[in-house]
Parts: sequence; C-alpha cells; structure tokens
Amino acid sequence: MVRGARRGLFRTLATDDDRAAYWVRHVRIGVLVSEVSALAVGGYALLSDVPGRADAALLTLAALVVVFVPTILMLPLRVMMYDWRGPVLFYAWTLLTAVVVIVATRLDGGASSPVDALLFLTLTYTAVAYSPQGVVAMGGLMTGGYLVFVELPDLSTSGAFFLASLAIFTTISAMASANSWAAYDRQMVLIRTQELLASTDPLTGIPNRRLFMDRVSGAVEAAAWGHAAVVLLVDLDRFKQVNDAEGHGAGDALLTAVGVALGGAVRETDTVARLGGDEFGVLADVTAGFSAAQLAERLREAVATAGARHGVTASVGVAEIAPGDDIEDLMHRADVAMYQAKTGGGDRVRAVDA
Repeated sequence: MVRGARRGLFRTLATDDDRAAYWVRHVRIGVLVSEVSALAVGGYALLSDVPGRADAALLTLAALVVVFVPTILMLPLRVMMYDWRGPVLFYAWTLLTAVVVIVATRLDGGASSPVDALLFLTLTYTAVAYSPQGVVAMGGLMTGGYLVFVELPDLSTSGAFFLASLAIFTTISAMASANSWAAYDRQMVLIRTQELLASTDPLTGIPNRRLFMDRVSGAVEAAAWGHAAVVLLVDLDRFKQVNDAEGHGAGDALLTAVGVALGGAVRETDTVARLGGDEFGVLADVTAGFSAAQLAERLREAVATAGARHGVTASVGVAEIAPGDDIEDLMHRADVAMYQAKTGGGDRVRAVDA
C-alpha cells in the first residue's frame, strides 16, 4: 500500500516531448495565475480598509511572490518532467503557496479575511496537475494548516464550515484528477495499440516492413560508431506450390510457422520481420562468436525444418551494413544476393559485399 501511494505521488509526468511540453505550459500558466493573485492581494491591501490588517506585511508578501515566482521558469523544466523532479516541483510550489496564503490570512485578521479563498484556487490548480493521491495530500495539508494556524484555539462555526468546504473541495478535485489521469492512460493505451498494429504483420504477429526499415535505418547510423550488423533477406522456395496444392490456409499456417522458426534462430536483440508475401527480413548484430555466415545458415536450416512437410526451403541473401550505407543500396545488395541464391537452386546462402 505504501509503495502504491509513493508511485501515485511521484508518478512520472512525461514520457515524450509532447507531454513534457504540456507540463511546461502548465507551469507557465501557474506562474501567471500566481502573479495575478499576488497583484490582487496587493490591490486589496491598498484599497480596502479593514481593522486588524497588516497592510505593509501583505504588500511585502505580494511583492515577494511577484518577484520570485517567475524564477521557476529559469529551471530546466522540460527535463525535470521526465523524472521525480517534476512532481517534487509541483508539490513544493503548492506547499509554499499554501504557506503564503495562510500567513497572509493571519496577517489580514484570520478567519474573517477573504484571502483564504486563494486556497481553493490552489486546489483547483492541483486538480489538473497532480495525481489523485497528490491532490489529497496537498488538500489535507492545506486543511490541517488552516485549522492549526488560523482557526485554533477558538474554532468558530464559520471556521468549521470553511474547513468542511475545503475538505469537500479536496475530494472533488481528487475525483477530477482521477478522471483526467484515467482518460490520459486510456489515450496512451490506444496510441500504443495503434502503433503496435501499424508496425506488426497481422498474419504472423512479427514486425512488418515499416518497423524493419526503421530499425535498419538505426543500424546504419550505429555503424558509424563501429556497431557491426547485417541484413538478411529470406525468400521461401516453392511456396506458391503450397498455396496451389493445399490452399491459402495452409500457406498462411506455413508463413506463421516460418516466422516462429526464424525468431527461434536469432537472439532477442535481433529483428525478424515479414516484408511481404513469402519474404522475410532479419536484422542482426554481428560479433566474433556470431558471424553473418553462421546466422544465415541457421536461418536456412530453420526454414528447412519448418517447411519440411511441404518441401519448402529458403534462399538467403546477406548484406553486411557499412558506415555511411544508403539504405536503398543496402537492401538492393541483400536482394541481389537472395536472387543469386534462388537462381542457384534455392536452399542456400549468398552474400554481396558493399
């Protein structure tokens, strides 16, 4: 329970640039609201005539807020939103705001002061920024602080009503926060699902051409830093005969089995994708103990085993990635090597150098 509460309180605010930008905008809005509120308190101190109010102290507090709150914008806000510093910033800001409001309320005569209404404004801000746990925590501290430093030891009926209203408003704010975060979580699930569907072959469940080419692009960039990798194209031999003799259902089942077999022949860090039809692509790292030639033979043997009942084998084309490779040229080399293997009789491996 404690661990769950901690996760709720210090939930990561952003996992991408758009979300980080959203929170940065939220901070800017908070700064603007704080400035306007401080100016309103300053104007109240100058224009109203209420006995027991410390005009100079109120003006000093308002001036401090106007001067120091904008310094928040000097922090590395975008970076902070990706880790625990984001929630801590909001919590610290809220606590300081509550302290200032409660002190201002005391200076302005206590429970009779209208300044304490700013606590509701602060809670409204938390409702659209914090997790439900954070809203409850901040609302509880505000309510407790107001009770101890403003109302006690002579708690009046109106004071009790104000505290009850603050507690109820905290509950409503927490509900609004829960709904907001739940909607965001649902949206993220939908986005991730769409991204997965857009990058997955619907028949075999393995990556499709789009994701494969994205990863090949990344491997080409990594090659400039000495990262060795290889692209292999695997084209099935005599696959059309399976569709013609046993129907497309049998062909689909065989494609799925080949996808599983190829995945079992590589490491978890490698990528196996269906590029279309009966052609598969493999992107793999190359090491001293795991050469491109060894991997190609493993892929050929895996397909031969999966397609043994149908007499289906594979022609494998190999192209090692070189620094500065053009992706189209790289894929063309692998394609040429694969066709050399196929025209040589199939069930074999060929490689083309850069």
